[in-house]
Amino acid sequence: MRIDGLWHLCDDGILRPVIHGEILAGDGSWVKAPLLVDSGADRTVFSADVMEALHLQPIDSPDRLSGVGGAAASVVVDTQLRLTHDQAGKAIFKGQFAGFTEVEALDMSVVGRDILNLFALIIDRQGDTICFLGQDHYYTIGKR
Repeated sequence: MRIDGLWHLCDDGILRPVIHGEILAGDGSWVKAPLLVDSGADRTVFSADVMEALHLQPIDSPDRLSGVGGAAASVVVDTQLRLTHDQAGKAIFKGQFAGFTEVEALDMSVVGRDILNLFALIIDRQGDTICFLGQDHYYTIGKR
């Protein structure tokens, strides 16, 4: 399985590695969301605007997630994250995902190591490549 991302030009003029996903909302619809590919993030976290669009019943969390901007209040939701793979299918990740409740806490949702650790991750700016490799895909590193 190969899941491809892209280099996304963000509002601040910076290119960042992004994967486009869909998250299962409370009404059964799928909410589209860009996800920053962050190999330094311990877990996948949804931004406050995505959380609002999902209309899911939050589970209070004693955890205060923290990052570069400091700690912020968060909740947990039971849902599914869906990513399109190279065989025109969907990879679905079910579980409890964290979400911020404060808009200032996170500009873009993040896919973290709870999902990334399931794959070989390639983030190659020079090669214009963002991809998650799993199952029958592999990569080699060579010299030009």
